[in-house]
Amino acid sequence: MNFEEGMQQLAEITAKLEAGGLPLEEAVALYGDGAKLAAACRRELEQAKLKVSEYDSGTKQETFINTEEDGNS
Repeated sequence: MNFEEGMQQLAEITAKLEAGGLPLEEAVALYGDGAKLAAACRRELEQAKLKVSEYDSGTKQETFINTEEDGNS
């Protein structure tokens, strides 16, 4: 399951819970499933943020190195 699928499933679970009318046991089970999905999506999002941060750091470092090299020429 990817991030988008997880978010879609989470939205479906949320809609079912908000609609109400579920037996207590089913609502609790859905809530548990939603909590697990939310945690998985959060982890995936944090990994994506880390990758973007690494790319940004690499780009900034490359720019700094290139700027230094240009200044020494």
